[in-house]
Amino acid sequence: MIPSNARLPRTAVIREVGLRDGLQSIATILPTEQKREWIRAAHAAGQREIEVGSFVPARLLPQLADTGELVAYAKTLPDLFVSVLVPNLRGAESAIAAEADLMIVPLSASHTHSLANLRKTPDDVVAEVAKIRAARDAAGSKTLIEGGVGTAFGCTLQGHVEKSEVLRLMQALLDAGADRVSIADTVGYADPGMVRDLFEEALRIAGDRFWCGHFHDTRGLGLANVYAALEVGVNRFDACLAGIGGCPHAPGASGNVSTEDLAYMLGSMGIASGIDIEQLLALRKQVAEWLQGETLHGSLWQAGLPKTFGQSLATA
Repeated sequence: MIPSNARLPRTAVIREVGLRDGLQSIATILPTEQKREWIRAAHAAGQREIEVGSFVPARLLPQLADTGELVAYAKTLPDLFVSVLVPNLRGAESAIAAEADLMIVPLSASHTHSLANLRKTPDDVVAEVAKIRAARDAAGSKTLIEGGVGTAFGCTLQGHVEKSEVLRLMQALLDAGADRVSIADTVGYADPGMVRDLFEEALRIAGDRFWCGHFHDTRGLGLANVYAALEVGVNRFDACLAGIGGCPHAPGASGNVSTEDLAYMLGSMGIASGIDIEQLLALRKQVAEWLQGETLHGSLWQAGLPKTFGQSLATA
């Protein structure tokens, strides 16, 4: 249970990003029906925010070519908040047409990574967000725009990334019309002290428009970094089932925080996530069968739930 003097949220949300961040990083191309089953089972396990894919050209990421179909399916499930990633205005137009609840526009605070990943400077991406906001408003769409600032703690291509640059770009995204902003440790460089320091300042700037923390477990600090973010009041996190995920243009960006490990940590501390962990582990087993030959991660699936774990804490 959470100590009475701890400044931690009582609830938290895990946004599942395995269907996008995870699948884009591996060779296996899951059939659309298996992806639908993944979404259906995750929803049944209590997940209410899922990033189902990305509107990018199929020739670039054939793993995500069925994103439109998945948005349409996910929108049929009650109380499911459906997200997609969009790299540009064209992708945003597809997200608007599909009536996704939210579109995430990735921006890299590392100029070197930004050029490698998107062929744009960070400020070019800010300008693209302004165009996306104008298109969204002109269409009368309710799709929210999230500006995601990646490589916020450093980059395997560029090295050091100034905190002041991360905060400048986050403010620029808000000024350009993003409804929400988030921060990502794309290559797993962060430690809890760095997270606490940056997230405190990010919250001072963005307030309740600061939406999400995205951590990779590349060096084993993913859950520790989540805890540091919880301490400053952030309570929404991206995670990938089985800890898959990464970025094709960021060497070493392997392994997001595993959804099942994060759900367990939250539940063990008495932070309600609404997730039935037994059902989540059953889904993880199914996904592992679909992804035979791929490298999967996570600890809970190996060790199992301890006898002392109170399931009611996770589903309260």
